[in-house]
Amino acid sequence: MRPIIIAEHLSKQYRIGAHAGQRGAVRYVTLRESLVEGVRASFRRWWGGERSVAETIWALRDVSFTVMPGEVTGIVGRNGSGKSTLLKILSRVTEPTSGRAELYGQVASLLDVGTGFHPDLTGRENIYLNGAILGMKQYEIERKFDEIVAFAEVERFLDTPVKYYSSGMYLRLAFAIGAHLSSAILIVDEILAVGDVNFQMKCLGKIDEVTHDGRTVVLVSHDLNLIAHLCHTALLLRDGHLQRVGPAREVVDDYRTVLSSGDGQEAAL
Repeated sequence: MRPIIIAEHLSKQYRIGAHAGQRGAVRYVTLRESLVEGVRASFRRWWGGERSVAETIWALRDVSFTVMPGEVTGIVGRNGSGKSTLLKILSRVTEPTSGRAELYGQVASLLDVGTGFHPDLTGRENIYLNGAILGMKQYEIERKFDEIVAFAEVERFLDTPVKYYSSGMYLRLAFAIGAHLSSAILIVDEILAVGDVNFQMKCLGKIDEVTHDGRTVVLVSHDLNLIAHLCHTALLLRDGHLQRVGPAREVVDDYRTVLSSGDGQEAAL
């Protein structure tokens, strides 16, 4: 069986500091940014100091792995290890500096709560808008509309603009739309960190359901118990490098060992 996700030597470099934009790239500067830069230039002339120098950092460096169809793969690592960058590359939100990622099938990404929602549109209108952004056809949205609303538990507020929604309501609606998309691959970044325990359990049940249907899930979470329970395999990232790939429980145990030794910033979960 062919892997559904193939990542080969993925690396991502960012420039930080002064003039961090890519050379040759078109960048539109806002009025606020122009004013701030003018103030900074005045201070530099006054102080006679040197201009700050842009630096480069590698968010990811030479990361390679495969994911088989129907697998739930977890990604763990401390803050700044490259987890979200990896998901953004897999979701085609950003391109790698080098290497390649091949995904065979439609992808639904839940990287930020409510991404693609328009605050002035109602929940009903945003289901159609967000579903279209995620690649759903209108007939698919209409066919699954009642399921999405029931799962999100926002029936009473369906015709209320989402700018009045709480973060939990945003979460429920965003997850419900993504989880009901007929995609081959579902990519989730800490989406379960928001919301009450009952809804988290509901989300876990939905992830189990979609994997039984043959869909593939890639999940980032700091909840190590969740990774160990839900995932078949796991990746451990550190400073942009892939430290280990293997059975989820073994990778989680290794990471807990790192955390308990003090060589990490999160508390063991």
